[in-house]
Amino acid sequence: MEHWDRFKKSTMEQQNKNPRREFFKNAALTGVGLAVSPTLSFAGSQEETLQTSALNLPTRKLGSLEVSAIGLGCMNMVAGTYNPNPDKKEMIAHLRKAVERGVTFFDTAEVYGPYGSEELVGEALQPFEGKITIASKFGFEIQNGKRMGRNARPESIKKVIEGSLQRLRLEAIDLYYLHRMDPTVPVEEVAGAVKDLIQAGKVRHWGLSEVSPETLKKAHAELPVTALQSEYNLAERVVENQILATCESLGIGFVPWGPTHRAFLAGRFNEYSRFDSQDRRSQLAFFSAEGFAQNMPFMAIIRKWANQKGVTQAQFAIAWLLAQKPFIVPIPGTTSQQHLTENLGALSVKLTSSELAEIRAEIEAFNLLGVRTKDSAFVDQ
Repeated sequence: MEHWDRFKKSTMEQQNKNPRREFFKNAALTGVGLAVSPTLSFAGSQEETLQTSALNLPTRKLGSLEVSAIGLGCMNMVAGTYNPNPDKKEMIAHLRKAVERGVTFFDTAEVYGPYGSEELVGEALQPFEGKITIASKFGFEIQNGKRMGRNARPESIKKVIEGSLQRLRLEAIDLYYLHRMDPTVPVEEVAGAVKDLIQAGKVRHWGLSEVSPETLKKAHAELPVTALQSEYNLAERVVENQILATCESLGIGFVPWGPTHRAFLAGRFNEYSRFDSQDRRSQLAFFSAEGFAQNMPFMAIIRKWANQKGVTQAQFAIAWLLAQKPFIVPIPGTTSQQHLTENLGALSVKLTSSELAEIRAEIEAFNLLGVRTKDSAFVDQ
């Protein structure tokens, strides 16, 4: 753990000088991005050979699956929900440097692109097969490059995995999630199809995403579930209504997507921010003009605590998630090595029980616009 200790010391020294912009400016001046390992550099550098030495980050368990305590979401590494198409070579370098920094958990899906994210992950991470964990997802009908609805019929699951395996360049997918429930297919039938894939050696573990406690229990009874992936962060906390408790009682890991609430909690926006029609946020009430007017004061809570802990707002948001349960593994997505360094720095942030109680009281007293209702926890999304 010598490398990790060195990383923590260097990162915390920068954090104590505070906000996000200062963090990046100081990183550029002092080389905090390189403090992880002498061989590392930011994405975009032209390295002749692949570095094999890796930082040993702290790990957590999703069921019996051990992964780095923070993973990396790979949706935005191809054109789609939030961004234009990043440079492929830069993203390959980015993914490989994430491995060098100790990340062992990578999250993608058939529908991201579609197909492009799996192809990118497969090409970038093939040299590390057996040393990392790759998660992907199924459950949407894709025709002519477009998502056409949900399809979790057993015959479809057994067909689409062949494409995912080919794109990911794997013999078996480490963690295979049902992306969203297909209301026409009982979850027991989905579990049965995945069980066949596990027996065939094509899947090692399986999970679900955005399902109710009752659906999770039914699935787990049919085939033990390794992880549930659903939205969870300081602003969006609906999973605290029996979903996390169900995971804990069944020994299921929890993977929160959107740990910074689509960059809101990272302090990226203000009340005047607006979004292109192609940006998913343009369709959400939380990010509307009315939403920003009501929700922006919530950031005063986040800024206060980030400043008090001497960290960036993104680091505070991720550290808060890590402090909720030991079986939680956030997967913040980023196409930036600077942001990856920042995100991993959250592992150095410690919140006491009294601090967590104070934070809880403050966030629960705030009325946010555009978040899920408490009862929506009991409905498959």
